[in-house]
Amino acid sequence: MQGYNCIIIYDKTKTNLLFCKRTKDPYKGLYNLVGGKIESGEDGFVAAYRELEEETGITKQDIKLHHMMDFTYYNQDCYVEVYAGILDDDITLKEEAHPLVWLDITENFFALDRFAGEGNIGHMIEQVNCYGLGITSRTT
Repeated sequence: MQGYNCIIIYDKTKTNLLFCKRTKDPYKGLYNLVGGKIESGEDGFVAAYRELEEETGITKQDIKLHHMMDFTYYNQDCYVEVYAGILDDDITLKEEAHPLVWLDITENFFALDRFAGEGNIGHMIEQVNCYGLGITSRTT
């Protein structure tokens, strides 16, 4: 089963969220959270920090990620681990494949014509807003 991660990144004021605008399918033209594939045998936190740095230039020194939740899609033979964090300071972003953009937290993240994930992005962000960031390691 292939693993993927989605990473919810708040700016230091927690008023904006980081998104990429997809330039290819799936979800071409829609905003999506940053993230990517988890390599076979790779720890989820290691994969999340690796993908975050590859796609944005944000490093482990810039942010502490929290494991929020997981989704398993048996019909697609994959799972998604969701992480969230708040930047410690302003940062200059380094785009990899898709343009990066900060969006205001008041956006309607459930809007299917703007956001990828069939409403899951809205659900994940609401979970952070209602219940907090999650755990910071597999042992806490």
